[in-house]
Amino acid sequence: MFMDALKMSLPADAVLGFMLYMLGAALVFALYAFIYTRLTPYNEFALIRQGNSAASIALSGALLGFAIPVASAISHSISIIDFLLWAGIASVVQVLAFFVVSLTLKGLSQRIANQENSAAILVASVSVGVGLLNAACMTPSV
Repeated sequence: MFMDALKMSLPADAVLGFMLYMLGAALVFALYAFIYTRLTPYNEFALIRQGNSAASIALSGALLGFAIPVASAISHSISIIDFLLWAGIASVVQVLAFFVVSLTLKGLSQRIANQENSAAILVASVSVGVGLLNAACMTPSV
């Protein structure tokens, strides 16, 4: 009886789909983190290891801001290719958001390196806000 319930609740194709999308999400998340940390003028991980909370706040916001539209892309995609395309679009939008904030707030990178949490909170907030908007725009076509 337990095995029958398990088979009904977790069909093999659903488990395979979960594993495929989870692997895809982990890969695009890691790739985004890699690219984002190379595009910013400071080394987030070195600053975080030194106890720089501003770098941690900014990077955390960037990663959360990317994860939100990736989750939406998984929910709305019709295939793994569709998901990967939307994840790519989300990454471009999120990186552009960082550069817009950088242009708006002069010396942003140095301010984060100098542990100015106010600048980092702005970066994180914009990243999450743009991520939410990004996700909302990834709805099925009308």
